[in-house]
Amino acid sequence: MNDPTLCYEEHGEIALIRLCRPPVNSLGHALRAALLDAVDRANRQDTVQAIVITGSAGMFSAGADISEFGTPKAAREPRLGRLILALEDSLKPVIAAISGTCLGGGLELALGAHFRIAAPDARIGLPEVKLGLIPGAGGTQRLPRLAGLERALNMILSGNDVPAEQLQDTGLIDAVAGGDIVHAGIGFARRIVAENMPVRKTRDLAISDPAAEAFLGYARTAAATGKDKALLPARQKCVEAISAAVGLPFEQGIALEREKFHLLMQSGEARALRYIFKAERAAGKLDDPPSSDAVHPVSNIGIVGAGTMGTGIAISFLDGGMPVTLLEMDQTALDRGVIRIRKHYELAAKKGKLSAASAAQRLSLLTPALDYASLSAADLVIEAVFEDMDVKKQVFRQLDQACKPEAILATNTSYLDVDRIAQATRRPSNVLGLHFFSPANIMRLLEVVRGEASSRKTLAACLAMARRIGKKAVLAGVCDGFIGNRMLARYSAAAHQLVAEGATPRQVDSSLTGFGLAMGPFQMSDLAGLDIGYAARMRRKNENPGSWRPHIADELVARGHLGQKTGSGWYRYEEGDRAPKPFPLADEIIDEYRSSQGIVPRKISQTEIVERCIYALVNEGARILEEGIAARAGDIDVVYLNGYGFPRRFGGPMFYADEVGLKHVHDTLHAYASAPGAEDWWRPAPLLRSLAASGATFEEWKN
Repeated sequence: MNDPTLCYEEHGEIALIRLCRPPVNSLGHALRAALLDAVDRANRQDTVQAIVITGSAGMFSAGADISEFGTPKAAREPRLGRLILALEDSLKPVIAAISGTCLGGGLELALGAHFRIAAPDARIGLPEVKLGLIPGAGGTQRLPRLAGLERALNMILSGNDVPAEQLQDTGLIDAVAGGDIVHAGIGFARRIVAENMPVRKTRDLAISDPAAEAFLGYARTAAATGKDKALLPARQKCVEAISAAVGLPFEQGIALEREKFHLLMQSGEARALRYIFKAERAAGKLDDPPSSDAVHPVSNIGIVGAGTMGTGIAISFLDGGMPVTLLEMDQTALDRGVIRIRKHYELAAKKGKLSAASAAQRLSLLTPALDYASLSAADLVIEAVFEDMDVKKQVFRQLDQACKPEAILATNTSYLDVDRIAQATRRPSNVLGLHFFSPANIMRLLEVVRGEASSRKTLAACLAMARRIGKKAVLAGVCDGFIGNRMLARYSAAAHQLVAEGATPRQVDSSLTGFGLAMGPFQMSDLAGLDIGYAARMRRKNENPGSWRPHIADELVARGHLGQKTGSGWYRYEEGDRAPKPFPLADEIIDEYRSSQGIVPRKISQTEIVERCIYALVNEGARILEEGIAARAGDIDVVYLNGYGFPRRFGGPMFYADEVGLKHVHDTLHAYASAPGAEDWWRPAPLLRSLAASGATFEEWKN
């Protein structure tokens, strides 16, 4: 039997069914139907004594096809639950032979088999909670029966996968086998036939745990807490469904599980998390990728600059197993950078995050250097020096001379024009921006900035590199601040106006953290340093004097109050304590600013604070889309979720605007833009205006 989604073979008395729906064997309708037909065929075949179901290309199944969620295909029979019941009801033993990934619906499928054999490193898990859902095809009912209540609670509530070898002491895994999993699965099936082992239906197993109520009580408390509020509804429903597995017959538990699954499918959190799931997979992909053989692999890294950013970038690559040459022009600065990296790994080993051997191995990949010639073998060199155009252009001239012709040269600039930097070289097609976020070894976001001349193979090589070191890469075009910092400038300007008009920095910060942001704009400014924003404003003033506006923070900077680094900024900080405290001098400076601008302060509501700041982000995001700086709204949301602490339960600023309604966002911005003295950037972007008028959404829009 040859089907596009699976392959059926008979090896003597054993029927082998391979799932063959690349890349992850997702259980869409076509594969479900084909698998049910194959199981029925094996049961009808007199010569077949047992059935082995396995995956292909190192993958069992990553679960349900998320693209079918909310579509008629999801409801077409056989649904996954019906298919799993058919496995359990098979008259002939069904063995799941698991290698690679076995997640979500893939694991639920395996739970319906009578036996399971797995490679030791196979990854087993039910990650549905991370999509704001609960397992919907029996996972909450069958996993506790096989793995035990405590293990099932931990796996389902965390959504994390575990290696199969950690589960071989449970009823979930009957055997762990090295080598070829298909050969092992067929051998295991023959032993079952030879020993005449009876089939075991998971649904018939009882859950008898004297500590069940204690485990469930702890789980209820844990499910109601946590920083990521997007996950809380799903986690609570998971506990309710697992409680049903303990206290109700299987059929009632399954019915309750499906009821809660469908309820969550309609929730705002689940819609946002499914959107993020798809957006993060779409981000960073070229629409016109070059052939794989045209892309030179990046394996040897050079970094220019051993400051905080340069060393953080170096650690990212060392953690990825890639050799790094770290270049500085001064021995003292180089030594400081190397010491910083060494202390990072010593601390990681001390805390048990790494073994001493692993830490030493990563450090062995680091080569300190003092001259550009040491970068001659590098495939990729990242400049991480002072944010000054002339300094960066000088670095790139020297890199152009020292590096091999095919080497990629990248700037870590946060704002500057990548095209102007590329003009300092004879290889602009090999130049791009790689904007890491601080701390670079922790923050997962990486803006890959596509210069006017950046070649497809240069971009493809860096996107592949980003995946290798665990970064979420987003392609961005060239403009002041790219995606994230360009939008941040509008967000910060909105926050500044609110304080100028009567709000306090603490009121603005608390309103936005109450909304769900990780940190408010003024506390974030203190953390980064007020001199950073001041330098950006002065640069823009020099480039475009007509755009300059006075800013409250300019006076704070002039008096030496730069934020946490000086112990005071918008707030005051005590030594060794990062908690912000009232700073009366900042209040005086705010009052002086209002007086100088003729502003009579007014009371401002939390609702207005949130609307003005978030809608300022959305409006600038719309301009970024229509200018082609970002390819899709999801790319902007990936940036703000992973780089700026936007709450995941809202899916990012653009998805949030879609959910609120673009007409409401447009009308609110129009009202702000119509106020006396309002700056021009409050006017609704043309794209926002057209989408609001047509009833379309950012998610639907394509440039």
